[in-house]
Amino acid sequence: MLDQNFERSVILLCEHDENDGTVGLILNHRSMLMLSDVLEDVDNSEIPLYFGGPVEGNALFFVHKAHEKIEGGTHIVDDLYWGGDFERLKYLINENLITSEEVKIFLGYSGWSPGQLDGEIKQNSWAVHNSFNIDLAFITDGENLWKEALISMGPKYAHVANFPKRPEFN
Repeated sequence: MLDQNFERSVILLCEHDENDGTVGLILNHRSMLMLSDVLEDVDNSEIPLYFGGPVEGNALFFVHKAHEKIEGGTHIVDDLYWGGDFERLKYLINENLITSEEVKIFLGYSGWSPGQLDGEIKQNSWAVHNSFNIDLAFITDGENLWKEALISMGPKYAHVANFPKRPEFN
């Protein structure tokens, strides 16, 4: 991708609808901020924030694998959920009842208008993985997450994981 927002990005699609478009979250672009930096009523400074994408960069979104602890989330795949009761999430964080291994929080999201993402996929702008291990979503090292996602797609993509970020400088 030539767009810097999506360079070496692993995006989890949370919602895809022919009429409404697509919403996704960039899983591997960690910010320098912690949740406690942006929310006064959160004391736990161990929950990092990630850049979910260029849309609504001042809003928070989250995915989790703690459906038994957080009500109202939208099921994505396997044990992975998008959103839910945010007040409950803050309580769980403040009481140390949930960890960054169970929840990932994002500033902003990635969005595509109806048909836009489908067109980009047809142009080979994206490599699509339909069945990945959800534990990949919670890897905290962004470069490692990107590499592991490529490797999990099989030999066709695994070799790309070793490409330098800027091959022109080799």
